[in-house]
Amino acid sequence: MINLQSVSKTYRLGLENVHVLKDISLFINQGDFLAIMGPSGSGKSTLMNIIGCLDQPTAGTYQFEGNDITAYNDVELSKVRNQFIGFVFQQFQLLPRLTALKNVELPMIYAGFSKKERKEMALHALTKVGLANRVHHLPNELSGGQKQRVAIARALVNNPRMILADEPTGALDTKTSESIMELLTELNREGTTILIVTHEQEVAAFTQKTIIVRDGEIVNERKEGKEHLEYECN
Repeated sequence: MINLQSVSKTYRLGLENVHVLKDISLFINQGDFLAIMGPSGSGKSTLMNIIGCLDQPTAGTYQFEGNDITAYNDVELSKVRNQFIGFVFQQFQLLPRLTALKNVELPMIYAGFSKKERKEMALHALTKVGLANRVHHLPNELSGGQKQRVAIARALVNNPRMILADEPTGALDTKTSESIMELLTELNREGTTILIVTHEQEVAAFTQKTIIVRDGEIVNERKEGKEHLEYECN
């Protein structure tokens, strides 16, 4: 599904080149459930941004679904994001004046669905995440866990091949975090590829494999499970 070969990312900061990613090679199969871990500044968020077509590598190649998208322009990358990738963020990124239903409908507006299709699909997605009785609530009328479920419904609504979640439990308490991870686990069992950036070992324990990034390089890959919680990010 995803094949990164010798991917590097360099930023120009004044007169200095800052090497954020260095010669990253990574293969992700359809249906995988992965975590990316690493200390602050390790390059894990930059790696996720490249995988999510939010950024482009300075060097190397990126194949998505067999297509080399390394040289895609912004319009082409936007199409890939809208059609194939759902995003979940730590701070939910919900529009405060829109109901849960309307927030979930947003990706389908850009995808060109009719008003009737948008409503039906958004209702289905919100029901799937357990919020059938909250569809007309505004974000400030929802708990943190409910807001994140709305965000997950929004990520799901276009039936993406992959969900990218950036610290999806970072703003939640322990019990709510577990319920969100259980929901993501169930979605993965149904066939959705899920990639999570996290600094929390308890979150990574839900995944099948953890990619550990340090100083812009993959330094370790390990099979995950709740019995493996030994890695310290800091």
